[in-house]
Amino acid sequence: MPSFDVVSDFDGHEASNGVDQANREVNTRFDFKGTASRYTLEDQVITLTTQSDFQLKQMIDILHQKLSKRGIDIACLEEQDPEFSGSEARQQIILRRGIDADRARKLVKQIKAAKLKVQTAVQGDKLRVSGKKRDDLQSVIAMLKEGDIGLPLQYENFRD
Repeated sequence: MPSFDVVSDFDGHEASNGVDQANREVNTRFDFKGTASRYTLEDQVITLTTQSDFQLKQMIDILHQKLSKRGIDIACLEEQDPEFSGSEARQQIILRRGIDADRARKLVKQIKAAKLKVQTAVQGDKLRVSGKKRDDLQSVIAMLKEGDIGLPLQYENFRD
């Protein structure tokens, strides 16, 4: 029976390269001289540290630009609220990987509402879709590409 997996993932090495490039740009830009602005990446969390709210917004724009050039979809970023303490502004950005249970249930409902002859199963942080006809699976992929769930989706492990 043909099947495929719906996942939400990104290349961790490319994310690290994007953060390094953003750090290099912040270190060489004139408007960031002497501010000790920096990006740090630890366990899928990027921490931005600088002096003001305005510079924090500029750093987010630089990060978005560098990550999108490296092929990482910006939709997988979850920005936390900025924290201000004295002369330091700090913000954390979480790199989301995998489909959480709520979004998986939403996707299953959406697929079932389409009345296609396919079965869906949540397997950890991915969704397995299987059916008798390859055309039904391709129409599920087309339907999911049109919908917006707030995460970038990839379709892999397509088997006939």
